[in-house]
Amino acid sequence: MTSMDGVPDDAMRRLNQLKADNPQAIFTSDLSVNEFLLVREAGFRPLGLVVGSSIYHVGYQFGRWSRNMELDVLSQAMYHARELAMQRMEAEADALGADGIVAVRLEIDFKEFGRDLAEFVAIGTAVKADGADVPAGFRWRNNKNLPFTSDLSGQDFWTLLQAGYAPLGMTMGTCVYHVAHQRAMQKLGTIGVNTEIPQFTEALYDARELAMTRMQAEAEQLEAEGIVGVQLLALPHQWGGHTTEFFAVGTAIRPIRDDHRIATPSLVLPLTDR
Repeated sequence: MTSMDGVPDDAMRRLNQLKADNPQAIFTSDLSVNEFLLVREAGFRPLGLVVGSSIYHVGYQFGRWSRNMELDVLSQAMYHARELAMQRMEAEADALGADGIVAVRLEIDFKEFGRDLAEFVAIGTAVKADGADVPAGFRWRNNKNLPFTSDLSGQDFWTLLQAGYAPLGMTMGTCVYHVAHQRAMQKLGTIGVNTEIPQFTEALYDARELAMTRMQAEAEQLEAEGIVGVQLLALPHQWGGHTTEFFAVGTAIRPIRDDHRIATPSLVLPLTDR
């Protein structure tokens, strides 16, 4: 079972009213109407909105003015804060008896009451499989015995299952990187000239690769076949123009059946998107 450390008492009281084995429970969800209907069509019953939060002090690290380099102290902070929020969201879903969490969002909000304080929030809808077409003995939980997590929309979640795949978990990688400044003579040499700036190219390329590699490593730990819906974001936050976080996130997946075959060359959603 997932640890409930950091989940407040008020949340536990709410979760006890939403548990999967409570016939009187009224579910909560941030799914749109179309997403809700498609999740139900896929054989999953929403149990309730689950949330994880961590207000984190993000430290400071100096980058050398003329050198491309990862700021590993900041990379670790941004990863650990998100991981705490994700773990608490998973703990809430676990307390509900959920099989997974769909339409997960990860958000960051820097607070005015502390310049270096940011709230990291993970939020999604916990679901229980009660009619999905899977082989006998198939377990929706991943190899860590945690409810699966997915940032796919309700429409994409339905399509994924129709194609014979199941989500394992959201995987992410982050890299906070300092991009070297140009020296005065370098700047003068590029005035009015179309030319590549190699140090900038190398910096952004390297930072993205580090984030992608770390995301892929998480998928390997889940024994995934691949990652879908990958987003590769550049987030400047509050560090100035030469320091940026590169954040890679997607949903790791596996086939539902060992003899998996996609039955049709194209899939048509039964309902239009939002």
